[in-house]
Amino acid sequence: MLPSILLSSLLVASTQASPSSNQLQGKSIGIVRHRHPRSPENLGHWAKSHRDGLLEKYGGGSSSGKTKRNSGTNLLTNQGADSSFYGSLAIGTPPVAFYAILDTGSADLWVADQKCTAGCRGVPTFDATASSSYQNLSTPFQITYGSGAARGNLGQDVIQMAGFAIEDQTFATTDEVTEGVLSDPVSGIVGLGWQGISAARIMPFWQVLAEEGLLSEPLMSFQLTRFNNDTQVQQLEPGGTFTLGATNTSLYTGDIEYQNLVGNGNTYWLLSITTLTVQGNSIPLGSGTASQAAIDTGTTLVGGPADAIAAIFDQIPGSQPASGNYDGYYTYPCDTQVNVEMSFGGRTWTVSPADFRLAAIDDQSCLGAFFVLDIGGSAPAWIVGDTFLKNVYSVFRFDPPSVGFAALSGTALAMNGANIEPPTATIGTVATATGRGNAASSVHSGAMVVFSLLPPCPLFTVPPPPSLARSRK
Repeated sequence: MLPSILLSSLLVASTQASPSSNQLQGKSIGIVRHRHPRSPENLGHWAKSHRDGLLEKYGGGSSSGKTKRNSGTNLLTNQGADSSFYGSLAIGTPPVAFYAILDTGSADLWVADQKCTAGCRGVPTFDATASSSYQNLSTPFQITYGSGAARGNLGQDVIQMAGFAIEDQTFATTDEVTEGVLSDPVSGIVGLGWQGISAARIMPFWQVLAEEGLLSEPLMSFQLTRFNNDTQVQQLEPGGTFTLGATNTSLYTGDIEYQNLVGNGNTYWLLSITTLTVQGNSIPLGSGTASQAAIDTGTTLVGGPADAIAAIFDQIPGSQPASGNYDGYYTYPCDTQVNVEMSFGGRTWTVSPADFRLAAIDDQSCLGAFFVLDIGGSAPAWIVGDTFLKNVYSVFRFDPPSVGFAALSGTALAMNGANIEPPTATIGTVATATGRGNAASSVHSGAMVVFSLLPPCPLFTVPPPPSLARSRK
């Protein structure tokens, strides 16, 4: 099965559901979300894996001249009822396209290698021998994520993403991946955290562009869709928008409220939660590190300290701790609308009851999307994932290091549950620029993305795999 791509320019099914190109100065990436298991048996296994994996991810996993600045936007895909969101990138010469999870909670880029022997069945893989620009560094690589681990070797090649490219970007090709981390068509992970948490100690793609001053604005932004409350949800749905080097004013209203990162800004996208209320009642958070949270697009739910999670569910009559595979989670009556509000030093942001409800485990009991995650050590006390981020327009800013949130616009909200096709991908041209790059020569910045009902003239186009085609009434 051929890999698919969502890079410089996109074929979209509806102009209403797509951000207008005249509101951006560049390129964007379409996001896809991962399939969420719906049966009680699969849900229990998924819930345990999600919690155990985050313990590993945050609890000590492995370890000149320039052209004018640009930005870019691609549409995202949402796979598995909001389980995760992925975009795409292209690697090598000639470029080969791959889907990858966009993860602000990690900082390494890797894709499954053609020689992968574990955890890669049915997944598009990278063939280093087919790229004339690939350089094998013969350096072992290993990393642990919320959903498992991956290991392989480091190399360098041309990496293209959101209309930008970097020559000799260091990344990993993996020959062993924990089962369940990858599922067709996703081939890897793009780390969008800071270099300080890179297992390979390599500057991430986005940070190279920001350091070199090649972005119109030193930031990247997300708008994520919601389909977990859609009874007709398909395996793949439109996932929203990732924009590199700009924000899209059609997707939010009012101002973006920024909060400076905790610490030196070279590890996680770390903020302090200042208030948390449930059903109108305040939850004690503690002081200092007890209230610090990593803002993580690669995590589905919200994890926090045991006492705070218990206090949350104390406000919900009929809730109780779960057991077995659901250890660390809580159940509550499905007919209860749970209202959660959070702030990070400024405005208060609401978590939709639809997002708080992870899934029904029987006719009356639902599983909450806030769960116990006592990691300890130097890891953040809280991991705030897509359960929260689907409710805001989020912006990750390089300078000054900060995270901003804004209210979603009517255009963005209309994408939730929208009956349209997931985005189709093309690879467009990339214009050349000069810079030091990550490990060697050049940095490229691409031309502005054009959104239209007709495909542009790409270098090549890879249609969606037939098995992922969506049936529409």
